[in-house]
Amino acid sequence: MIGTTATDDKTGRKFYLDAPDKPRPGLTLILNLHGGGSVGAWQRAYFPAKDFVEACGLVVATPSCATKEPFRRWVGEADDTHLRNVVTQLLDHYERANIRAVWLAGHSQGGMTSNRLLSEDSFFIDHVDGWLSLSGGRIGAAERAPGFSVPLPPGVTSTLPRFPPAPTPTGDFSFIYTTGEHEIAALPETSPWADKYGAGPRERMPDIVDIEPGQIYDTTRETYSTPGWGLKPGPGTAQAWIYPGARDGRVIADVVRMNKGHTEGLEPHVTEALIKLMVSARGGKVKG
Repeated sequence: MIGTTATDDKTGRKFYLDAPDKPRPGLTLILNLHGGGSVGAWQRAYFPAKDFVEACGLVVATPSCATKEPFRRWVGEADDTHLRNVVTQLLDHYERANIRAVWLAGHSQGGMTSNRLLSEDSFFIDHVDGWLSLSGGRIGAAERAPGFSVPLPPGVTSTLPRFPPAPTPTGDFSFIYTTGEHEIAALPETSPWADKYGAGPRERMPDIVDIEPGQIYDTTRETYSTPGWGLKPGPGTAQAWIYPGARDGRVIADVVRMNKGHTEGLEPHVTEALIKLMVSARGGKVKG
């Protein structure tokens, strides 16, 4: 079932579902959250986990937020309830014994929302085994590149609200951070999340080389975008580090997509590499 439109049984809200036709053991459930101003359809192309459903055993749910003003964003109990419903519904449909792990994957404000849910929502703290932050903030912050901001047309000033500082998550989970090179001033060499699990110093992994571009970019700002925000998609190379030996089989890793910004869709090989890191990590929360 690739590209199926599913329905939240309790609220009637729709979401995209990319998953095997039938339940089977060893599945990884991913809740794929778009960023501010975006929608689920865009997120499916930005982080195309849908392309690896069969190869990697994935159940990928990609919903859209309800709030539209002053811009689309995840906020409020209605959205949180919908996200809980989606996870619960899919756990029941694919049978909890078949779900080896549950992950949140969030781009930008979707990553900030993942952080919030893993800091204060007991349902997600109890169910989620990992968080993939897609330019959505790092535990142990990576400083933004000087001047990074949402590009605006000439003569327009921003009316977007400022977000509060991200809380520190309280749950136990694996954490993978990926970002574009032009978004950050520098990637920290240490990770407090790696320290939490007694991992060793970071180790450089082989570069991830893509000869094909990602599937999407921010077409709404195409004429005045910046390298930090993101230009048209193209081939690329990503640098990757892992913190080895994390306790309890956790995976903590950083991936920097070179010469990329905030909104270029992820290329196929870097998408696959991130998913393989996710499915290599410890799971099992939903089985108790």
